[in-house]
Amino acid sequence: MKVSDILKKDTVTISCELFPPKQGTQLENYKKIVAEMAALKPAYISCTYGATGGTSDYTVEIADAINANHIPAIAHLTCASSTKEKVRSVITELKERKIENILALRGDIPEQADFPLPDQYHHAYELIEEIKSMGDFCIGGACYPEGHPEAATMDEDLDHLKEKVDAGCDYLTTQMFFDNSIYYNFMYKALKKGIQVPVVAGIMPVTNASQVKRIISLSGNLVPAKFTNIVDRFGNDPQAMKQAGIAYATEQIIDLIANGANHVHIYSMNKPDVAGAIMDNLSHIYVRD
Repeated sequence: MKVSDILKKDTVTISCELFPPKQGTQLENYKKIVAEMAALKPAYISCTYGATGGTSDYTVEIADAINANHIPAIAHLTCASSTKEKVRSVITELKERKIENILALRGDIPEQADFPLPDQYHHAYELIEEIKSMGDFCIGGACYPEGHPEAATMDEDLDHLKEKVDAGCDYLTTQMFFDNSIYYNFMYKALKKGIQVPVVAGIMPVTNASQVKRIISLSGNLVPAKFTNIVDRFGNDPQAMKQAGIAYATEQIIDLIANGANHVHIYSMNKPDVAGAIMDNLSHIYVRD
């Protein structure tokens, strides 16, 4: 089933994200994680594409396993670290496996690499155009409520986002955020730019204190005082921090849904227990099929 069709429904959807193994010997264990996540009955599950870490070879395998568990799968696809030929071969394989949802991303530019080379895509919108030309895929894109780190201004970032939508992006999923007012402000600005595709709110439950420093260093997210107080109070107690992180994410999701943002994507970091705890907290809000 296409994600765009799922998002058209006037119901709450909760989806999850997985990342593939770095080594093929781990593939069967990861497929067990897929089965555990699928048992939670999310609306769909996405699988990331780690082109620089060697995990891209297993993205299609994991997406295929998600479909086999009767949950719609999204395969991430990045282009910054791949040739056009490689990208086209992956799209062809996805089509052969009947995986009809792709999240199109430029991806991180490899360190000490000339980018772009003549046989690479320069931007995500070019990748979207290529995917569109090769089959009847549902194409998702990423957006950044706090602005892309490489954009000079939010206005410039929104202009690039509009390019992706105009190229054929069917829906967007946000980078994680920890203050819902950031999401609401972003949605207002996106609508002013004429961006009217569904926007799925991306939420990451932070269940250990070390995640916070990593998140800030990688994405520059604003972490509100309310959340840093939780980390300061519970960060040295793993079980307490896990419980508090799940509660914080649950509170964010309830507020989003109460304000009309019906579609939420959990960056679950291959932790079915964390995703499951959040869904249990929403048992009368998110009705699983």
